Amino acid sequence: MQYLKPAIFTFIVLSYSAVIQAQSLFPQITAVPFSGVTITDAFWKPRIEKVALVTITVCVDQTEVKTPRLRNFEKVARKKGEQHEGIFFDDSDVFKALEAIAYSLTNHPDASLEKRADEWIDKIAAAQLPDGYLNTYYTLTDLNLRWTDMSMHEDYNGGHLIEAAVAYYQSTGKRKLLDVAIRFANYFDSVFGPNKRHWVTGHEELELALVKLYHVTNDVKYLQLSHWLLEERGHGYAKGYTWTDWKDTAYAQDKTTVKDTREITGHAVRAMYLYTGVADVASATNDTAYMTAMKSVWEDVVYRNMYITGGIGSSGSNEGFSVDYDLPNDHAYCETCASVGMVFWNQRMNLLTGDGKYIDVLERSLYNGALDGLSLSGDHFFYGNTLASTGNNERREWFGTACCPSNIARLIASLGNYIYTSSANTIWVNLYVGSKTNVAVNNTNIAIEQQTNYPWDGDISLLINPDKKTTCALMLRIPGWAQNQPVPGSTYQYLTNGNTNFTITVNNVPASYTLQNGYAVINREWKKGDVVQLHLPMEVKRIIAINDVKDDRNRTALERGPLVYCIEHADNGGKAMNLILPDEAVLTSSYNSALLNGVVTIQTTATILLPTANGDGIESIKKTITAIPYYAWANRGKGQMQVWLPRKATYVTVETK
Repeated sequence: MQYLKPAIFTFIVLSYSAVIQAQSLFPQITAVPFSGVTITDAFWKPRIEKVALVTITVCVDQTEVKTPRLRNFEKVARKKGEQHEGIFFDDSDVFKALEAIAYSLTNHPDASLEKRADEWIDKIAAAQLPDGYLNTYYTLTDLNLRWTDMSMHEDYNGGHLIEAAVAYYQSTGKRKLLDVAIRFANYFDSVFGPNKRHWVTGHEELELALVKLYHVTNDVKYLQLSHWLLEERGHGYAKGYTWTDWKDTAYAQDKTTVKDTREITGHAVRAMYLYTGVADVASATNDTAYMTAMKSVWEDVVYRNMYITGGIGSSGSNEGFSVDYDLPNDHAYCETCASVGMVFWNQRMNLLTGDGKYIDVLERSLYNGALDGLSLSGDHFFYGNTLASTGNNERREWFGTACCPSNIARLIASLGNYIYTSSANTIWVNLYVGSKTNVAVNNTNIAIEQQTNYPWDGDISLLINPDKKTTCALMLRIPGWAQNQPVPGSTYQYLTNGNTNFTITVNNVPASYTLQNGYAVINREWKKGDVVQLHLPMEVKRIIAINDVKDDRNRTALERGPLVYCIEHADNGGKAMNLILPDEAVLTSSYNSALLNGVVTIQTTATILLPTANGDGIESIKKTITAIPYYAWANRGKGQMQVWLPRKATYVTVETK
């Protein structure tokens, strides 16, 4: 076993002491937490309620009754030598479900659900070993094998334990699970770190969780431990361990050091969790080398490896990345958890830089790639999210590897985390979601009420009520799609430029503002009753991809506001693959309250190719087609669907039967 030299440990401690006392090199931007935001939004509130009443019920039922996940904790506590059931990483699903419950209890108080969660926590606490170790798989199989295989998710499970504990403490004020998490973190710190054992997390997650624990406890050793874990990568420390599922070190982002990383590799979810942790540590430690690496990796993801839906990880073989511009539609992997991870990472990049382009990508992933993972009924799920289907794809009730259901549940339940941010004298409005919050700037409390029908229209109203008159900056994100920039970078572009005439008024008078990093900045003295109104143009636009994306050549996608659209069988005579959308076709939109819980649809006239009656040829007809938001497809049974629509006949599939 290799060890780090004592001098390195001394350097780390001293550097942290200096960093914590030094002035930050990055903007000190803080997210307004979910517990401080009340969501009233007509689009999101019903989904949050659906998660509270349906999705979490499904997760609880699967965890307690239909699978052995919770039963494994009970077995450990009984100490009767019983066998472990299920998969070695199933503990994490219990923790993610608890985290979703924690957020939901803030949005939708439920005494019986809280009682159920407390019972789970009692069972988890009873399964923790005296030294702080907590993992039902190794405790029930062979404790002598713990920490011998970096790919066996002991650290991953521990990270989700910590995240659940922090969320439950913040939501309920109860410490029992937080104390369990602290004991686990202290145990891990006693085994690994400078002058102890090397460790490279096989499935990254613990890194970002430790930073959360640092923020809630103010104990710097958790930040130090997270930083140490990042520094362990890329040095070949895995050679002394068994590697069950790592085909190469790039698979788990261990090919290079974090600071030397410039390209995305490997498993998409692992990468997102790692880079979320990197951004967190960079912000807390003023590490500009991490910032340089993160900007380069982000550009590699967004410019060359991201779908128009904000989904990432095109390859099913490694649940992740292959080569640049490899973005197939009909067998896109695009795991729901990867899109959830994109939300996490892009939020942290925004907090680190104050740049709105990261929220542009967050929004794209949230409304499309992630939201697609949950059915409108709240009880069926997608693991992967394809962009074209011949009719074989359908949502499922559950999965053997069930990371996605609880992951999308915790994201939607915690939506309040992503709407507002603040600094000493600035308020940022990042997402347009009907909501209420209070933000303290310049030692003054400012109540904000946001009213909007977004994403169906682009009218946003902000009621500003400070306790007393105060001067500060209000920064309103102007999305890239409202400025003819569908995605930062060059992979996607609009076929023709559209309307970019957004307007801002304060108390019905045109506002004085400047544009900065994707935000309209309004500096003024605010008083009670001020009303800010933002209008964003919500027209239908055609998107095309650059020629490097071979799967999208001579195709176009439709977008309106933050939503990507698709053609689905149910609206188009049972077919979706036999059409051409001419560039000159007129695109119109209308709201249909009776369809898919209420959506804006897009209508246009397309060329439909059909076999002739005798089967000897192909004929074409003109027909009105309807497009729906991508997130809503596959809620009406199995059938054809595609996002990227052919502009030429050679790319059309014509069925002869």
